[in-house]
Amino acid sequence: MILNVRDVPYHVAVDGDPAREAAMVLLHGFSGSSQDWVPLTPRLRDAGRSVIAVDLMGHGKTGAPADPLRYTMAETVRDLDTILSDLGSERPDWLGYSMGGRVALHMALSHPERVRSLVLESTSLGIEDVHARARRRDADDAFADRIEERGIEWFVEYWSTLPLFETQGELPPATLAALRSRRMECLPAGLARSLRGMGQGAHDYLGSRLGSLRCDVLLIAGELDLKYVDMARRTAEAVPGSACMIVPGAGHTVHLEALEAFADAIAAHWITISEQNAEASSRSYE
Repeated sequence: MILNVRDVPYHVAVDGDPAREAAMVLLHGFSGSSQDWVPLTPRLRDAGRSVIAVDLMGHGKTGAPADPLRYTMAETVRDLDTILSDLGSERPDWLGYSMGGRVALHMALSHPERVRSLVLESTSLGIEDVHARARRRDADDAFADRIEERGIEWFVEYWSTLPLFETQGELPPATLAALRSRRMECLPAGLARSLRGMGQGAHDYLGSRLGSLRCDVLLIAGELDLKYVDMARRTAEAVPGSACMIVPGAGHTVHLEALEAFADAIAAHWITISEQNAEASSRSYE
């Protein structure tokens, strides 16, 4: 469906009835879309969740307005809050991959009343050192310029050869072809604007704010993605009561490279949350 969110058309793929059922919001990574979550959706439905998969600004079938301020984390979070209101979903679970994980984390910190639980897949907290952050912002701005200048085919070829995605080479040819096809549908201007507004150099480091999280958190990383394994473990240490799952044999895109293990980790996390809540409720009546 298309929702008009503060004068921008947002594409939101909904499976189930989020106004009546427990729901999960799914947020893709850079150059992704709601289509990335299609294989996972049946598993989430089996676990009793409606699914709200959002095409973030500048991606998929969502609009790509020229105003750069519409791509900031603050404005993106505001849009997501509006989407929940439009769908009648008060406090869903959230799953974010990479860039989408950083968006979900911003949502949990700024609107805790909107986040029941948080699953962060291959997610950075941002860049702590201010000078390194400024250098990354400059690099992202230059990369955004190249995307606009050279076009989507150049971007897709470049992006697919990054060491970060090397483990995707083990995926079936049909899976890789579908991934490439989805990336080719992106608009260069939309990607460039998203990178300038939501890249790691464009927002504050979130590590110092983790102690204020008020929801259950699961960190997921692929065993072969060493940088993000370290990030996941350090984040879990900083968030009391959180859980960390390192998926064997997977790289950065765990949901794509190890779907079953990924889905099982989420389902097990929800079972643990339910058991802990039931135990807490039982103790309150003693």
